[in-house]
Amino acid sequence: MNRRNILWSAVSALGAALSTSSAKAATEAGTGNKLKVVYHLNDAEKVNFVLGNIQNHIDGVGGPEHVTLALVIHGPALKAFHAAQANPDVSKRVGAFSKDGVELAACGNTMKAQNVTLKELLPGFVSAENGGVVRLAELQSQGYLYLRP
Repeated sequence: MNRRNILWSAVSALGAALSTSSAKAATEAGTGNKLKVVYHLNDAEKVNFVLGNIQNHIDGVGGPEHVTLALVIHGPALKAFHAAQANPDVSKRVGAFSKDGVELAACGNTMKAQNVTLKELLPGFVSAENGGVVRLAELQSQGYLYLRP
């Protein structure tokens, strides 16, 4: 009986030590790595909502230096980012996101369908030449978390 108590105490102590060590390692790893998040936007009626989510995300983590963000746009939503017809609020937000390092990817297939070039989009966009859904998958394979508000 006494041996069981000694053995149980030793096992419990070892478990506690390993648990503390694992928690400390996880905390240290978490502080060194920025979270990577990709937002998916294709619904034209959600443009302002998604842009607001991205700003809230940046504010919520304490600034753009604390997160790596990407926005992939395809389908009808891309029309809101045509420079000739973009509303001033969208233009302002896109400019700020670009300065903050947010990747702004426009689907190459949608650009062809809408007969628009990168030069005709708001400044800061890059082309997802193989398609917006391909870019989303690429980013997810690189560890980005996927959000589709």
